[in-house]
Amino acid sequence: MEYVNLGNTGLKVSRICLGMMTYGDPNWREWILPEDEARPFVQRALELGINFFDTANMYSLGVSEEVTGRLLNESVRREEVVIATKVYFPMSDKPNQGGLSRKHIMDSIDASLRRLGTDYVDLYQIHRWDYETPIEETLEALHDVVKAGKARYIGASSMWAWQFAKALHTADRRGWTRFISMQNHYNLIYREEEREMNPLCVAEGVGLIPWSPLARGFLAGNRKRNADAPTARAKSDSFAHDMYYQDTDFDVVDRVVELAGRKSVKPAQIALAWLLHQPGVAAPIVGASKMYQLEEAVAAVEISLSEEDQTFLEEPYRPHPVLGHS
Repeated sequence: MEYVNLGNTGLKVSRICLGMMTYGDPNWREWILPEDEARPFVQRALELGINFFDTANMYSLGVSEEVTGRLLNESVRREEVVIATKVYFPMSDKPNQGGLSRKHIMDSIDASLRRLGTDYVDLYQIHRWDYETPIEETLEALHDVVKAGKARYIGASSMWAWQFAKALHTADRRGWTRFISMQNHYNLIYREEEREMNPLCVAEGVGLIPWSPLARGFLAGNRKRNADAPTARAKSDSFAHDMYYQDTDFDVVDRVVELAGRKSVKPAQIALAWLLHQPGVAAPIVGASKMYQLEEAVAAVEISLSEEDQTFLEEPYRPHPVLGHS
């Protein structure tokens, strides 16, 4: 495993982050693995050198955080891992149970810490932009969370580049804690982030930790034009159908499959290797419901792609509508 600094900080993270949304309560999503089935994945991730684990309060409505906390607490010393969680999406239909108000942030960090069984998180992220709360209120609350020792660093997730630039500028102007990471939607068949957000992050020393690096399994190469979905998640994942499945998306996947064959590796590994070669990318967030998925993701760190390889993969891409900001 390789380790890199996350953005312009001294925090070292593994180049693969294990996404913990896959583990929690199957009643929330049918493809979620319960705790006993999740345990081998966390143990194997640690054996492979992964030290970076990402969850969110809304995943399985808190159960993912509980599972993450218990499995890490039983397997590793707290100081040896980097735990990231998020706040924004509603935890119930009651008022003040979602968004980025001071109240919700303060309530949510305490609830997350209780579920995770820890005194602090390493990275506390805003899951989306809150149009109903002034960014000044959000940033001051996050600054206070850091100063209280409940989070070491703060990060952000999918939003417009102008919004992130405004947040960075406001934090700098007011002397508040600055975002160190951007968890954005970025993969070989969704590259719109290359226009504004990624260059902004590189210029500002913000590390990229892309979500959906395999396009929700699309880049694994097992989905065919005009064919039924091959997995339970693919069959029930209307979100993926809204984002992907254009003809040109399949053209990109064809290139991924071809290059994987030439290099005697798996298509998913080529897709991850491509991301790991992109400017500013620290650690793609990978979900795994099969052990081989986790092991192949870690092995992808060692795959080298030439400029010609990257051009070959990128050539069929066509612009997409902006997706993933809500």
